[in-house]
Amino acid sequence: MRDVAAWERVPDRPARYAAFPATLDARLKQALKVRGIDELYTHQAAAIEVVARGQNPVVVTSTASGKTLCYNLPVLNTLLHDRKANALYLFPTKVLAHDQLVTLNELISDLGQPIAAIGPIAVQAYDGDTSREKRKAARSAGGVLITNPDMLHTGILPHHTQWAAFFQSLRYIVVDELHTYRGIFGSHFANVIRRLKRICHFYGSQPQFILSSATIANPQQLAGRLIEEDVTLIDDDGAPRGEKHWILINPPLIDPAIGQRRSVILHSRDLAARCLQADVQTIVFARARLTTEVLLTYLREAIASDGGDPSKVHGYRGGYLAEERRTIEKGLRDGSIRGVVSTNALELGVDIGQLDVAVLAGYPGTIASTLQQAGRAGRRSNISAALIVASASPLDQFIVTHPRYFFERSPEHGLVAPDNLIILTNHLKCATFELPFEAGEKFGRFQQTDELLEALVEEGILHKQAAPKPALPDRYFWMSDQYPANGLSLRTGTADTIVILDRSEGRGRSIGQIDRESAQTHVHAGAIYIHEGQSFLVEKLDWDNGQAFVTPAQVDYYTEASTSTAVDVETEEQSEELGATIKGVGEVRVSWLTTGFRKIKLYTHETLGWGEIALPEQEMHTTAYWFCVEPALADRLIDEGVIFTPNDYGPDWDRIRNEILERDGHRCRKCGAGEPPGRTHDVHHLRPFREFGYRRGVNDNDKIANAPENLLTLCRACHHRVETAVGVRGALSGLSHVLGEIAPLYLMCDPRDIGVLAEARSAFTELPTLTIFDRVPAGIGFSQELFDLHDQLLTSAREIVANCRCESGCPACVGPMSPAEAASESGLNVKVLTLKLLKALVQ
Repeated sequence: MRDVAAWERVPDRPARYAAFPATLDARLKQALKVRGIDELYTHQAAAIEVVARGQNPVVVTSTASGKTLCYNLPVLNTLLHDRKANALYLFPTKVLAHDQLVTLNELISDLGQPIAAIGPIAVQAYDGDTSREKRKAARSAGGVLITNPDMLHTGILPHHTQWAAFFQSLRYIVVDELHTYRGIFGSHFANVIRRLKRICHFYGSQPQFILSSATIANPQQLAGRLIEEDVTLIDDDGAPRGEKHWILINPPLIDPAIGQRRSVILHSRDLAARCLQADVQTIVFARARLTTEVLLTYLREAIASDGGDPSKVHGYRGGYLAEERRTIEKGLRDGSIRGVVSTNALELGVDIGQLDVAVLAGYPGTIASTLQQAGRAGRRSNISAALIVASASPLDQFIVTHPRYFFERSPEHGLVAPDNLIILTNHLKCATFELPFEAGEKFGRFQQTDELLEALVEEGILHKQAAPKPALPDRYFWMSDQYPANGLSLRTGTADTIVILDRSEGRGRSIGQIDRESAQTHVHAGAIYIHEGQSFLVEKLDWDNGQAFVTPAQVDYYTEASTSTAVDVETEEQSEELGATIKGVGEVRVSWLTTGFRKIKLYTHETLGWGEIALPEQEMHTTAYWFCVEPALADRLIDEGVIFTPNDYGPDWDRIRNEILERDGHRCRKCGAGEPPGRTHDVHHLRPFREFGYRRGVNDNDKIANAPENLLTLCRACHHRVETAVGVRGALSGLSHVLGEIAPLYLMCDPRDIGVLAEARSAFTELPTLTIFDRVPAGIGFSQELFDLHDQLLTSAREIVANCRCESGCPACVGPMSPAEAASESGLNVKVLTLKLLKALVQ
């Protein structure tokens, strides 16, 4: 109990009912009564009535409130009377789509009709797991087609001529889990809807939309932005709610001086193990796929050591094969699987039975995601519990130390940018491939379509055909041999994925896949890839052909990669001087290189060794917000030692550096690697140069610091590791740590949606600068919002650092103190330095 930061009991709530709407077919009423449903919840009845009026409803109610009937009933009501009518169901994941396929077929079965394609109302799934034979049947069956945005994007819209009959009679488009369509995925999805509506118009149909969502702050606005039509909000939730206990848990401090807490993974494992040992069916949510597999390994071992059956606990995440996922889902529903450790892949509304406890290993990043994950427990009317175990990050610590913020704050806004130039242009290419554009034709509500089409003509991608008659418009045709949708991902911004092949079985068996951006840090050569608790050693990453080759490995460690990032400002769109800072926002180029990895021992988390990663540098163009310290203050803070400037190694440094490189044969003294093409190795000071106190024109301490015995040649990867181990951080790095954690609270986004970089001297501002950038090509709007929130961000950062109880910095404020800082004789205290900087910036 001493670790419980807050305990909130949410009482149960009775259901509120409404009579069946008069427009509902008697056969559907009878099928519902067979299921024991004599009345509908108020929101279900309201949805049917809104659809009957020809409007587009968006239903926003709690988890397990029966939203499925809000679209299944009106769709079936129409299909029972018009056997030529069709409906398209869109779910964000294949998992959820197949779950809803079963649910809809069961309802049709209760009507007394044969299931799926053999009956009058056909229901077909169409996705990457659908066989060739079933795909052909789906195209001709009509009825209800269940798919996901990715398959609609690549497998249906580009081949719409094969679906002509389906589109001609398309009456409904169902969009479930609306709240997931935000950020880059939502921006892509909005353009897919533009393409879909364009094709429907071509075939003479004007389908009605039915949308449903978990609780978010702006469902009506988001729905309208995605479908570009008026929507009717239904948020009067009539479903019952079981009693729920929300428990916020803060693992104990191990070393208060440095703010070190017990591992969130180990603490979550212990809580989940206690639940499972009591035969309480439990789901554990982890923030990342690696954490999921490590936590699964720990939990299975804990169950086995207590005499339990570890096979009753499984992992679940993206990258698992379809058969694995469905076996796990079935086991959760029938109770044969008692526990599951999942990423947010199970956050959505897949029916996985009556789980009793949800353990969240770390705050998910948004209130909306937290509500969804916690809602996986107690999905009926039973008592349930949601345990949120805080990590040591400032975001998690802010939540557990300000519980009212969590319990009283409204969920986040869903933000999309359909007119993001890169996203829009890519979908304009796809749309032109599908149907030629006419001059003056709009693409959704976007007004400058002709300008983009002309630019694509100049690039040779499109061909402009002059109108044969003055009264007719010019037309734009697709010219390239390439198939544009196939190279455009809706979810990652990368073109494709890496397939993971187990080479222990002949030519290689596919055990999963991973997007290219994640592949750099998860399946590089030498990485340990964990799948369903089994460790695999990555022998080779074939970047060009999109394949990672792995073999099973019995190891007691996992791997963690490190990445170096650089930001170059290309265009400053706005700037403003505010007291001690100068803030700016604009377009930037972000480049990053995955340089190396470390091997981390299970349980103790000690570093066992290092490895080098040789992958090409990646880059993207996006938007960023930055601020720098005004010149006079920067000079004073540098003189006071609050901000460190890049080292001036003295007038003879170039000569000395070249001599050391020659002495060491241009090879890394740690790993022996030669210099890569186009880049020389680095020269490293064994004792940090800053400790010698060199000042140009004042002393000659550079000669002592640059003595050959204090210098050695290192490759970039080894240099990065050594600098991390022995380097001393300053106030800027401390500030970047806390801002990177609290900015998502104000943006209402996932922490992984942004990146943060601290520079002692920016090439653009020539001053100490901190930059926060959108992790989305061309940006999604976060940077402008941060620019506007500048003062609030700095004020909150000062409050967090000042109120933290640690002495010298910890994960909950400016980041943990490194071993080098702890052993340093300089007396530098990053927390003290960061607080001095914040006091100077925030008056």
